[in-house]
Amino acid sequence: MRTDTLAAIDIGSNAICMMIQNIDNRDGLEEFKKVAFLRVPVRLGEDVFSKGKIGKRKGSRLSDALMGFAYLMKAYQVESFLAYATSAMRDAQNGRELIQAIHDSCGIHIQIISGMKEAEIILEAGGLCAVDDPSANYLFMDVGGGSTEVIIHSRHTNVEAHSFQIGTVRMLSGAVNPAEQIHFTQWLEEACRTYAPLSIIGSGGNINKAYKLVGKQGREPVNYIELRMLHETLRSMSYEERMLNYRLNAYRADVIVPALELYVTAARILKAENIFVPKVGLVDGMIHHLYTTRYENRGKHP
Repeated sequence: MRTDTLAAIDIGSNAICMMIQNIDNRDGLEEFKKVAFLRVPVRLGEDVFSKGKIGKRKGSRLSDALMGFAYLMKAYQVESFLAYATSAMRDAQNGRELIQAIHDSCGIHIQIISGMKEAEIILEAGGLCAVDDPSANYLFMDVGGGSTEVIIHSRHTNVEAHSFQIGTVRMLSGAVNPAEQIHFTQWLEEACRTYAPLSIIGSGGNINKAYKLVGKQGREPVNYIELRMLHETLRSMSYEERMLNYRLNAYRADVIVPALELYVTAARILKAENIFVPKVGLVDGMIHHLYTTRYENRGKHP
């Protein structure tokens, strides 16, 4: 049996996440085992979407978090890792400068990826395995802090994809361009005309939390009405009431409302009755992508 220890770091607009996994390969059968997961709610998007760049305070927090991640990867004897930065770093005027400083201080090389690359990598984590009928039509939707990525999967093939500059932190900051919101709505309406009926596959921390709040488990989908009612209830509460009544963390109690607004809007326009939640994200896809790439470089296939 061969065991690979790999890591993935996601530098998002809302939080910085790291996952470390052991992948056991026994006679061609792989088992992915999560051994560590850390999340630091730095919220780079708060600076970028209001000021255009990452300020000194948040830049320092980012550097500190990545320095800690570097030490943890050394302690876990990580053999290889990927570090991807998404919407906030894409938009930040000083993003490249900060990336170079982090590389010089702790040796972590950060790649800024496009929204489409982000969606494709997430799909590599196997989110489509959560659906009962892979031959049907689905809208894969990942809501992040700075952007929302969507892919239409129709009869075993990804047929359309788009990245919208709409995300939870961007919405809370009042930094969403009204034209982008209209584009998002029109794109969904066209998708409904072309591919209906559609179900939604949701990805990200907010939809994962909503899944738990409505009492779902396993592969059971969330019904549109259940999700809409949860959104209306949370929206009617204050930030403090959400933390108290739903035991939400401080970094989740605000962003969950705009996230659910996007999912509810999509489900309403698409007339989608169900939202499937495979509970995978960018770091899961990055691990799978890194594992597959390592085997290809060895001249093997997992």
